[in-house]
Amino acid sequence: MSAFPELAGEAYINLESFKRDGTGVRTPVWFAEHEGALYIYTLANAYKVKRIRRNPQVRVIACDFRGNPRPGASWRAAVARIEDPSGTALGHRVLNQKYGWKKRIGDLFSARLMRRKRAVISIRPA
Repeated sequence: MSAFPELAGEAYINLESFKRDGTGVRTPVWFAEHEGALYIYTLANAYKVKRIRRNPQVRVIACDFRGNPRPGASWRAAVARIEDPSGTALGHRVLNQKYGWKKRIGDLFSARLMRRKRAVISIRPA
């Protein structure tokens, strides 16, 4: 059973993480769900990673690729975690299953050609 049934069939979520002053910063991201957790990936030095390390409380909502929330969708409180190597491998595996060649092309440019490190973040209901 899904911990986020409202996200079934969606390609993007808007992830809101919070600055020190409490201001929310929203970012549309790809995600994949596995065993009750959402997995996303990003550059390891992205500000969202820094914000989540400081404050793991986040919110998510179904959105389009520009981050516009879906009509009738509601924000959902959640807790994010920067994954260790085994969680990172799982996250990439489920994201590859969902997005296929599109993710693999992104991986090629990001990790191999540009030598950028990536982080996987898991998100569970609050």
